Amino acid sequence: MKNVKPKKHLGQHFLIDNNIAKKISDTLDFKNYNEVLEIGPGKGILTKEIIKKTKPFVVEIDPESAEYIKINFPELKNKIYNQDFLKLDLHKVFKTQFAVIGNFPYNISTQIVFKVIENRNQIPFFSGMFQKEVAQRICESSGSKKYGIISVLSQVFYNTNYLFSVSPKVFYPSPKVYSGVIKMTRKENFNLQCDESLLIKIVKISFQQRRKTLRNSLKSLYLTKNLVEDTIFDMRPESLTWQDFVKLTKMIENVKLSN
Repeated sequence: MKNVKPKKHLGQHFLIDNNIAKKISDTLDFKNYNEVLEIGPGKGILTKEIIKKTKPFVVEIDPESAEYIKINFPELKNKIYNQDFLKLDLHKVFKTQFAVIGNFPYNISTQIVFKVIENRNQIPFFSGMFQKEVAQRICESSGSKKYGIISVLSQVFYNTNYLFSVSPKVFYPSPKVYSGVIKMTRKENFNLQCDESLLIKIVKISFQQRRKTLRNSLKSLYLTKNLVEDTIFDMRPESLTWQDFVKLTKMIENVKLSN
């Protein structure tokens, strides 16, 4: 088969360093899962390393890359999905727990994280390569300008770790920015103790107006005067830890239930 070229419109930057591929593959610990799904294998440099541990499922939106993987990794027959990961019905593919790994396309990387969080009951482990800024945001602590919606929601349900940075030189074509590799391990036996949909709504509204205090940004929720007198409403969202957001959601939930 002819050589596969990275597609700019798909945000593809093919990894060309075997050592980096091995380091990403080595994040897999197989705790609480046996199956692995790789997103966007491209020409299979990471796939080659994963296969030494297990035969992964792969999802690849690019028909050319999917065909390349099919030809070069015949052992993955019936495990290759030529479609968009964001539209893939994971419950149909997997009946058990599975990990997600990959060198993620820049243009959909945050959406991949949110889909993993939505399907966290099946995904105990998630690791891979992002644009460095996105990787840092996922793992960032409160009090930073990089801290935002994706930081809070990732850290509510997963323990997040920034592992290492990667130079643009190890990709073809070279991106203009550095990349970063992270891992996320699901918190087991975790009880949220508040309404999940309300929590997500509060986090999103708060950070959409991140320069405002919570008292101002959450006005659309029509909160009681007594409630917003609490000192937590004097704060801006970037000052709140994920635990603070859970506490805030519980406060709002309790007031709404009592009215």
